[in-house]
Amino acid sequence: MANPRALIVDDEPDICELLSLTLARMGVDTRAVHDLASARRELQGTRDFALCLTDLRLPDGDGTELIEWIQNEVPELPVAVITAHGHVESAVLALKLGAFDFVRKPVDISDLRKLVNQALKLSDSRRASDGGRRLLGDSEPMQKLRAMIGRVARSQAPVHITGESGTGKELVARLIHESGPRKDAPFVPVSCGAIPSELMESELFGHRRGSFTGAVADKLGLVQAAEGGTLFLDEVADLPFVMQVKLLRLIQEKTARPVGDQREQPVDVRILSATHRDLGELVAAGRFREDLYYRINVIEMRVPSLRDRLADVPELASSVTQRFALRLAMTPPAISAEAMELLSSHDFPGNVRELENVIERALTLCDGATIRPEDIELRGPPTFEDSVPLHRPGTLPQTLEDMERASIRKALEEARYNKTAAARSLGISFRALRYRIKKLGIE
Repeated sequence: MANPRALIVDDEPDICELLSLTLARMGVDTRAVHDLASARRELQGTRDFALCLTDLRLPDGDGTELIEWIQNEVPELPVAVITAHGHVESAVLALKLGAFDFVRKPVDISDLRKLVNQALKLSDSRRASDGGRRLLGDSEPMQKLRAMIGRVARSQAPVHITGESGTGKELVARLIHESGPRKDAPFVPVSCGAIPSELMESELFGHRRGSFTGAVADKLGLVQAAEGGTLFLDEVADLPFVMQVKLLRLIQEKTARPVGDQREQPVDVRILSATHRDLGELVAAGRFREDLYYRINVIEMRVPSLRDRLADVPELASSVTQRFALRLAMTPPAISAEAMELLSSHDFPGNVRELENVIERALTLCDGATIRPEDIELRGPPTFEDSVPLHRPGTLPQTLEDMERASIRKALEEARYNKTAAARSLGISFRALRYRIKKLGIE
């Protein structure tokens, strides 16, 4: 079987020789050229290259021009950039244009080998996102989302996934991972709002024995657990400011230092992040680092809300019914035309998660054979009047308590009853929230 071939585009003979020797030891044949025009001729003449490595500064133009040309003419070819130390901004631009990854000069051989191995896995597959089938729906927004997953899965650039709560942002992150060259390595999700701030560094980066009280043994961090795979930071807006600095270093330097260790360790992870909040507004308010925002937001994907794809409701409702019926060991009931029409006309402020709750409730209420309109309970978004009694003559303290109780309940529901995350969203300490919950009798 013939060796895979790589095209090297660099005007420095020493770099070309180093790359050629390294790839030859990996069983990869190489062809080196020194300018844009020669690179285009090589790529137009043959389609059997498995990888392209290009410098960003070339005698007859910029390497980003070659990246754009490849995206149009040879989109299945992974292209990585070689960038001088200190030119990370240029590398980030290259990632936005469709580059697979980048390696810095002076070239670190171990980093280069990792990059080449992943590019070859990607080139061998020559596929778009097959995992996207798990995203149900044929509406135009979903077709665009599946196509976007297929494109970004081929890259190593950080991706920031936005969308309302309940739209399926973690599912999208998993599909990006499963459709790319890291699919055989771990996918490690991290709920940034669920980890107490004082434990965040140890949880993410690990610690050494004796580094603090209670550290009785070395502990591997979530970053190291994701080695070779994907680290998914859910609700990244909840990261404490000090951890934002450490995450920035992880992305820029690809190193992590466990608590209590004197040395940084090289790590190879792809960063995916998500939040339902507007990071741009948080940056403007000084609550999220601007430099980190631009590092994690190299590629932005928005998951559409369910009200923007109501045509998908019948397929989603039928699938959810089958899934829950299987879990309950019952024959899946049919959904009557009237019940389906009722579902399809609702705007679902809670998105797919709300639809799942509605179907699960309907399964318990129906006669076992058919879900009818009377089995479906749809709720609109809560109003102030719904949640708080506005008039209780002579009992202002009671009214204030009712308002506080409603706010805490809402925060707990949005945080999926994670008290640490709910306390952070309310702007109070965990201890204060626990006290208020007990005092107001919420539990």
